[in-house]
Parts: sequence; structure tokens; C-alpha cells
Amino acid sequence: MLNINAIHSAAKLLQGRVRKTELISSHYFSERIGSPLWFKCENLQRTGSFKIRGASNYLLRQPSKSLSAGVITASAGNHAQGLACAAGQVGIAATVVMPKATPLAKVMATKSYGAEVIMHGSSFDDAVELARQLEQERGLPYVSAFDDPLIIAGQGTVGLEIIQQLPDIDTLLVPIGGGGLIAGIALAVRSLKKKIRIIGVQATGCPSALVARRERKPVALPTAKSLADGIVVKRLGDQTFPLIEALVDDLVTVEEEEIAQAIVSLLEMGKLVVEGAGAVTLAALLYSHRKLAMGNTVCVLSGGNLDVQTMSRVVERGMLSEGRFLKIRVDLPDIPGALAELAVLLAQIEANILHVSHDRRTVDVTLGHSEVRLELETRGPEHIALILEELKATGYAAEVEH
Repeated sequence: MLNINAIHSAAKLLQGRVRKTELISSHYFSERIGSPLWFKCENLQRTGSFKIRGASNYLLRQPSKSLSAGVITASAGNHAQGLACAAGQVGIAATVVMPKATPLAKVMATKSYGAEVIMHGSSFDDAVELARQLEQERGLPYVSAFDDPLIIAGQGTVGLEIIQQLPDIDTLLVPIGGGGLIAGIALAVRSLKKKIRIIGVQATGCPSALVARRERKPVALPTAKSLADGIVVKRLGDQTFPLIEALVDDLVTVEEEEIAQAIVSLLEMGKLVVEGAGAVTLAALLYSHRKLAMGNTVCVLSGGNLDVQTMSRVVERGMLSEGRFLKIRVDLPDIPGALAELAVLLAQIEANILHVSHDRRTVDVTLGHSEVRLELETRGPEHIALILEELKATGYAAEVEH
């Protein structure tokens, strides 16, 4: 039976197998949101996310005979790594079906833990379909990423740690994908501290929990997409849904630009590498849902598996959103010194040129002219406005690119 005793039992079983992750306070972000803010750093967990907690609790509770042939699952990345690592610890094989769009770093990490990886489909749900088929064909137990009492109990150990580390917590924000993490955490903290506000956060591109609450049952979304790939789950779990409905006060969503900016802020000001799924909680507080922060507030940073390519794109996107990066297209006379004059002007208004492309051969450019595309480092929206104003005043027709 799933209750607080099951979560306490999971905590004892996981001692020495998972990291008791740090709860760190942030002076900078506390000032920005106007309330004391802490981060529960599951991004520092072994395998880079909380998923190893639930996977380990599940495997350790199974009769050894039932696991002799190994296990199978579907995952967008973090559950894959958690299960692969946990399977290695107990000495069994693991097969993982992953969507084709899964970041390469997550695929390689899963393989490094010894799992067989099968790439299939465009979404988590496509991967689940094949994994369920292989479950029957190969006779392998399927390990749910979120919709199982043992998985939920394992994830709930995060909540026990939060209460131990900050007994006077007032507000808690948790990411939601399939709902296993927030269901477990909410059950744990509500059992130990009644007066606490629990808020679930999703990406606007995948609001499965909000839709389920509105429809009063889990509903499969027709489409789902977000850079927060770890929480792109089209349908909330059947077992997680009633727990969320009973224990979670509010559900909110955040936009892609807000997620990108939160990732960049955590990198730059928090010195923390956090993937999109983990950064949604801070994104909510920094941008569209500032009023959620009341009293001692904790954001669960659920994962840190951010590959370099994604990080590069996200950093660029975050800088664009914050007005610290500007892309422009300028039509120049194709004469010696024209590009140099433009560079001098940009230097005078303190725009740092990061990249320049000069092309006179494109059909979109008038004969005798050249097209110049510039990527500039800027100091914010006011600086961008000044740059565009100066360019216009000196006769340059600059087109902003996104």
C-alpha cells in the first residue's frame, strides 16, 4: 500500500545507493523573487536525476527469480539512466526503448551503464508502445517510468529529505511529467507537514496535468513538445493522477522562452547545470508566476542531464530572450571599407561582434551590394534599442533576425 510508511521504507532501502542531495539557499534568486529560496539539487544525483530512486526501490523489492531475464522500460532519458544504473547494481540486464529525438548525451549515458538501447518513435508514448510489445515477446518485466507504487515511493524520498533539511518550508514547486515525482513528494511532505503549499509545474507545450485536472481524469494529449524533454509525457499516470488531485494545490505552466532563460540564469548565477525539465520550477517563479513564492520556498531541480548541443542552443535562446544577444541583417554597398566602417560604428556603441557573415552572391541582394549577417553580444533591451537607433540614424537598414 502506498503511504508514508512505504516512503520511509524506501528511504532505508536506498541508503548508500543514492545521494542525499543538497538543499542549497540562493541569496541572488531570493532577492529576485522576494522570498527566501532554496534549490533541492536532484541534478547532482547519481545518473543526473531523481529517477534512480524509484528505479532502485522497484528492483530491490522484486523476487530475484522474476528479474533473471532482465527488465525493459521506455524513457526519454532520465528514467533510462536510472534503471540502467540500478539494474547494474543488482546484476541484471536492462533494455530501454528511447524516442529518436532523445539527446545523444542521454543515449550514450544509458549505454554506458550497460543497457541495451533501442531507438523508436517520435515521442515517449511511441517508445512505450514498442517497449510493451517487447515485454510480451521477450518475457521481460516492464518497469514504469512513473506509474507504479514502488516507483512513486522511491521518488517520495526526495520529499522526506526536503522536510529534514528545511522543516519550516512554506511553499514547494515540483516539475510534472508523468507525475511520479510530485505524487511521491506530495505524499511525503503532506504526511509530515500539513500546512504547505505544493505547486506542480509543466511546460506549456505539454500540459497533461492541467488537462487531467480540468477533465477530472488522465487524458492523452494529441501533441506534446518542449525543450524540457524530461517532462514531455502526453498522459498523466493512472496512479499518479489521484494523488496529484488530492495533494497538489495548484498547477501552472511556463513558456519555452522562460525555461531557456531559467537554464541560463542557473548556469550563470547559480553555477548549476540544470536541464529544461528541472528548470521549470525556477522559470515559474522568475517570470509568469512570481506570486507563487510565499515564505520559505523550495524549487526541486529534478535533473541536470543537459547535453552540450542542447546547452548551446538554449544559452543562445536565453540570451536572445534577455536582450543580451542580437542577430541582424544589414545591406551594405559592395565597396572596400564598407564592412570596416560598420564594425567601427558597432564598436563605438559597444556592441561586441561574435560572428559575421558577408555574402555578395545571394539573389536577395541588389547588384553592387552585399548582405552582412551579424551576431552581437549586447547588454540588454535598452542597449539593443540604442544599437538599432544608431544604425538607422547613420543610414544602415538593419533587419532583426530571430
